[in-house]
Amino acid sequence: MCFGAFDGLHPGHLNFFEQAKKYGDKLIVSVGTDKNVEKIKGKKPLFSQVERLALIDNCKIVDKAVIGAEDNYFENIASYEPDVICLGYDQWAREEDVKEGLRDVGLVSCKVVRLKPYEEKRAKSTIIKEESVDF
Repeated sequence: MCFGAFDGLHPGHLNFFEQAKKYGDKLIVSVGTDKNVEKIKGKKPLFSQVERLALIDNCKIVDKAVIGAEDNYFENIASYEPDVICLGYDQWAREEDVKEGLRDVGLVSCKVVRLKPYEEKRAKSTIIKEESVDF
């Protein structure tokens, strides 16, 4: 299982999914809610959570796309019973904190893995948005 805003799908996201898929038989991708994306990133997403969910749901490599929880994140994660949580190289969550949160909801054997960047200076949503032209 992996998580993100996915506000403007790009090759870095697809690489993220490919890396995550190697850790299990099925890949569940949790798409951040509009409210949480704004809280974490400090601005509203370009695309709504429904639009972002539809994009992710249409990726062949993704077995299941879901909207993330507004709060009670670990209880929400537990409802999917993942064996592995994959974090992006630049995601704010610390692996130890995630492991502790998972243990607190009964996911004691769930592994947490930090994935590698695709092209750290190129395929990142914030960089792409800064360089994009207004239409």
